[in-house]
Amino acid sequence: MSSLDKMWASFVAIGLMVVASLLISYARTRTPGALRVVLSVIAFFLFIPILLYMLLSLF
Repeated sequence: MSSLDKMWASFVAIGLMVVASLLISYARTRTPGALRVVLSVIAFFLFIPILLYMLLSLF
């Protein structure tokens, strides 16, 4: 994998991390009940591709 591909993989991981953190912040401050849980679970599951892209950019 070239250095440029690793850079793009790290950018994708950073972007997904921003999306996940904004989603969890929104869920905790502005949503009640079940919607809060659903948004939190979605944000949690975003960490799977974040981890994969992070590992891809390292190796």
